[in-house]
Amino acid sequence: MQRLQAFKYELMPTGEQQCQMRRFAGSCRFVFNQALALQQANREAGGKYIGYVAMAKQLTAWRNSGETAWLKEAPVHPLQHALKDLEKAYKNFFEKRADFPRFKRKGQRDSFRYPDPKQIKLDQANSRIFLPKLGWLRYRNSREALGELRNVTVSLSGGRWFVSIQTRREVEIPVPQGGAVGIDLGIARFATLSDGTFHEPLNSFKRHEAALCQAQQAMSRKTKFSSNWMKAKARVQHLHARIGNARRDYLHKTSTAISQNHALVFVEDLQVRNMSQSAAGTTETPGKNVRAKSGLNKSILDQGWFEFRRQLDYKLAWSGGHLVAVPPRNTSRTCPSCGHVSAENRRTQADFHCVECGFAENADVVGAINVLRAGHARLACEVSGAVRPPAAGTRRGESALTG
Repeated sequence: MQRLQAFKYELMPTGEQQCQMRRFAGSCRFVFNQALALQQANREAGGKYIGYVAMAKQLTAWRNSGETAWLKEAPVHPLQHALKDLEKAYKNFFEKRADFPRFKRKGQRDSFRYPDPKQIKLDQANSRIFLPKLGWLRYRNSREALGELRNVTVSLSGGRWFVSIQTRREVEIPVPQGGAVGIDLGIARFATLSDGTFHEPLNSFKRHEAALCQAQQAMSRKTKFSSNWMKAKARVQHLHARIGNARRDYLHKTSTAISQNHALVFVEDLQVRNMSQSAAGTTETPGKNVRAKSGLNKSILDQGWFEFRRQLDYKLAWSGGHLVAVPPRNTSRTCPSCGHVSAENRRTQADFHCVECGFAENADVVGAINVLRAGHARLACEVSGAVRPPAAGTRRGESALTG
């Protein structure tokens, strides 16, 4: 079977190369925003969606125009791929998988992609890579990139430049290891398994919240765009990068441990966006317990549940296993011993005590057991043809970035 995988490394560019990469990222952002504005104006005029071929001709006109002749300084393939990114965003919107495409802002996820592998040279022995109009760039070669090179993405994060090298290679059909397990995700316990084991939460943001607050206050006191303001901003970016790196590292380690020891994993189909919505309400109908809900939202987002599920999905696929999402309704209120469903069964956040039969256990363990049983029941219905297979996380054909 074929495996698509991306290997991410930190670049060590020269000052001139950094300036060029910022210009290239800005050119791709400009093309994306111009194309989006053109699509919106065409839609308001009653026109149909403009396809990629027509947009590519418009890109040629922009490059040849005197006002935007600076687009010729950037490689053409990343600019064309920016149009493909917009086309993909529209497709996701039309198929109700994402919101309407939004304009990109400078400094937010600046990146550009080289889609043609023939233009790229990778010299792993000397830890360098050749990219069009950038030349040879050195990178921190933390591990070997396996497989045939497919494309390269250059991105800016926390003031540092990174390169993601996507490869394709043939691997043996994996044989899954272990049995089935249900997982209950929470805040007091990050992940509780139906066998009774659990993983403590990292709470990466909470650990650095005080330092981040102090750094942001220091930046707010500086004159905007001054030298001291730029230094303070770099400090804030460094803290954000540190928080994100720690969270991703923890999620990778946890998801790898679970995927390597289980062939079938059941998780709750949690809607994190709905769970973390603000309780402020409106002027006419103000919300209640807004401060408490705000703290809960912050804790939910600090866990990274969606990213954890995404990593579990592709790692289980790599090891021959499967991830199945089940509805989360009443998983924490149902007694696994007698099946009685009641909100009174869960008296506190951590304790479960059935009011019908007296069964007592940790509430998170009970939730994981119920998720496991609901998953088996769902699979039985799928075999009989009663329901369609659920979508769990990313699609099997999509590549996954691993750091």
